[in-house]
Amino acid sequence: MIDRKSCDYKPRNERTKKGKINQRARRIEWEHVMPAENFGRHFSCWRDGDSKCISNKGKSFKGRRCCQKISKQYRIIQADMMNLVPAIGELNADRSNFRYGISEPIIGQYGKVSFQVDFKQRRAYINPSKRGDIARIYLYMNKTYNIPLSKQESKMMKVWNEEDPVDKWEKVRKIKIFEYMKEQSN
Repeated sequence: MIDRKSCDYKPRNERTKKGKINQRARRIEWEHVMPAENFGRHFSCWRDGDSKCISNKGKSFKGRRCCQKISKQYRIIQADMMNLVPAIGELNADRSNFRYGISEPIIGQYGKVSFQVDFKQRRAYINPSKRGDIARIYLYMNKTYNIPLSKQESKMMKVWNEEDPVDKWEKVRKIKIFEYMKEQSN
């Protein structure tokens, strides 16, 4: 459960289109900073499927579900803790696989949370104090897994990396993640 008062979060939608309570507005989820589609689309199982990706009803499938089933490399990239951050479920859902935009977010879509989704432009706008964190994750994913970035995206991430330097929490987070990953590999 989210303590909405502590972060001034107000759901964009308290209820789903079917009138049910929007459960994603009430929980924290693990969000891929670099969307799974960004790295998934470079796998043939994502684009084309695989002969092993057949549902119980005999229908073939592709995308995330297929890659999770058959590709160890995809599962490693998808589970990389450097690319996972806690996020309010509704924001995670709304951001979807949208790219980040350059502008500052207009406050109000989610209460006083400094985050905005432009559904028409398919862009997410974030607080400038978090841009460097995001940039370093994108650059890490690019370097570690050779995931290509567009020229525009690469340029933006390099600028964000410079404009928003590493803070204390980011250093602690990185150390904890690498310590955990080292333990798991032993």
